[in-house]
Amino acid sequence: MENLKAGIIGCGGIANGKHMPAIKALGGVDLVAFCDLIVERAEKAKAEYGAPDAQVFVDYKELLKLDLDCVYVCTPNRSHSFITVDALHAGKNVMCEKPMAINSAEAQKMLDAAKETGKILTIGYQGRYRPDSQYLKKECDAGVLGEVYFARANAIRRRAVPTWGVFLNEYEQGGGPLIDIGTHALDLTLWCMNNYRPKTVMGTVYHKLNKDSETGNAWGDWDPEKFTVEDSAFGFIVMEDGATIELNASWALNTLDTEEARTMLCGTKAGADMHNKELHINGVKHGRQYTETPALGAGGVDFYEGTGDDPNVFEQKVFTDAVRGKGEVVVKPEQAIVVTRILEAIYDSAKTGKPVTFEY
Repeated sequence: MENLKAGIIGCGGIANGKHMPAIKALGGVDLVAFCDLIVERAEKAKAEYGAPDAQVFVDYKELLKLDLDCVYVCTPNRSHSFITVDALHAGKNVMCEKPMAINSAEAQKMLDAAKETGKILTIGYQGRYRPDSQYLKKECDAGVLGEVYFARANAIRRRAVPTWGVFLNEYEQGGGPLIDIGTHALDLTLWCMNNYRPKTVMGTVYHKLNKDSETGNAWGDWDPEKFTVEDSAFGFIVMEDGATIELNASWALNTLDTEEARTMLCGTKAGADMHNKELHINGVKHGRQYTETPALGAGGVDFYEGTGDDPNVFEQKVFTDAVRGKGEVVVKPEQAIVVTRILEAIYDSAKTGKPVTFEY
């Protein structure tokens, strides 16, 4: 089968740490175009991952003039929307990094463009492709948990504030840990519940540790003057059907109870959690409580064949298969926009001190 031709817009950390290595590992895709505002980054990416005739650009609109099957948008959050919209209207299929957009209005423009053009749009929520997530989703879809009416979405770090790039820049990113890692935990939770109709959202946002100087941070001390986003945020979400979700997100919390991109679900028949990086299913059988811990290292997920144990490679396989007309994407923009709406509601609620209510 002929290789797909792809372009990368944004050759920074997420492109180098996730997308380009996964594309290379999967195979079947030629990276023929690289774009970055810092041309040296694009040149470096071309040298490491590019096809022999790959081109380098500073202006993404010039890249979009090429004959490409798909484009990866790996830029700061602020530019996700307009680059994705332009790429879709240029006839390209798009994988955009998470979160979908900096706010719900910009996310809506992306969704509208995908519908107008008929091109594929998916968002980079790689947490769905982990073996534990895949197994839990199958259990939920099979009704093992029953009606899930309470969930907790966790993205908690003790002292691991990203000090590189624009993570601490509110203008570029739209927020801190809530929009960065909280978005993964919320996406995973909503997906497993298959529940995308929030009713009321209440949120709190904290800037308690931003000004610390001796931080004990995993990646070195942050610059207090540049740390303009929150260090922690928490949301209380009531869905239209009455289900409740707690969302906890922090880069720096004084706690030993840390876990990232994990969910806990409580249903009428059983419950599940991902504590200590293991999946546990709990319930009652024959009048006795039980806890099951599936052996997820033994394979058994057909969808994973050919991708090893790397969720990032699995993510690329699903996207490129969809571009070839072989199946659908797992992360649909109609789902991702709900994540953005809830995150936005938490920020808005924190500013006003009042709940945000959705009308349908």
